[in-house]
Amino acid sequence: MPSPSTPPEHSPSAPVRVTPEPVALPEPWSSARLTVVVPTYDEAENLPVLVRRLMSLDLSGLRVVVVDDNSPDGTGEVADKLAVEFPGRVSVLHRTTKDGLGRAYVAGMTRALEDGAEYVAQMDADLSHPVGYVPQLLGTLLSTGAGVVIGSRYVPGGSLSEQWGLKRRLLSGWANTYVKTVLSIPVRDVTAGFKVWRASALEVLDLASIESTGYAFQVEMHYRAFRRGQKIMEIPIHFEDRVIGQSKLDGAVALEAALRPLRLRRAENLRR
Repeated sequence: MPSPSTPPEHSPSAPVRVTPEPVALPEPWSSARLTVVVPTYDEAENLPVLVRRLMSLDLSGLRVVVVDDNSPDGTGEVADKLAVEFPGRVSVLHRTTKDGLGRAYVAGMTRALEDGAEYVAQMDADLSHPVGYVPQLLGTLLSTGAGVVIGSRYVPGGSLSEQWGLKRRLLSGWANTYVKTVLSIPVRDVTAGFKVWRASALEVLDLASIESTGYAFQVEMHYRAFRRGQKIMEIPIHFEDRVIGQSKLDGAVALEAALRPLRLRRAENLRR
């Protein structure tokens, strides 16, 4: 993997942004039907930056589905303008209520599969997932036969933003350790939200029956993939911190994330 590079000039008070150089994929990989699903809520400033970076990648088959939960800051309208700017490559799914990240992803992934996507990527709208890793995620998926490739913060070579304080690092590390202990899943970054799936893997997971609504959605997807025989790969990424906007993590989401692994283990055992 090409080494991430940082801009030579930046304000001393501004966070350093790591910008990986995208790898060049050969044909037919570079024209594969890849759809990036991006859930949004109050991301009007970040979304145009993300979409234009995705559109600049040398991936002619790349499409974007924006799933907006009726954002009060006008993110939905911004997304509609991007769909006009990139006709046929950007589409918008407007939802009337904000009922969680998991439900938004299920809606967006379902739309992507219905529209014929061969591969489906997940990305946050807050620019924490550097776009330059997308070709490498796709290339790794195609070259290894994996069902999903995860952009991991916790495999060798992965890293976190310098803006993350000790408390946040410890909480994230504890959450991963807790989930892996409860579910016995061989994934280093089990709470990761940056990944590429094969369409066939998503069909095996049965998206319609996913129960998690918040960030526990990531855990449930990884656990189902593991228990249902999908090959899981991880590649190292640098995880950025958002600069604009606020985190959507609240007490209810954190509680679900703590309880969901226990429920997942019981439900999957009953299914078997």
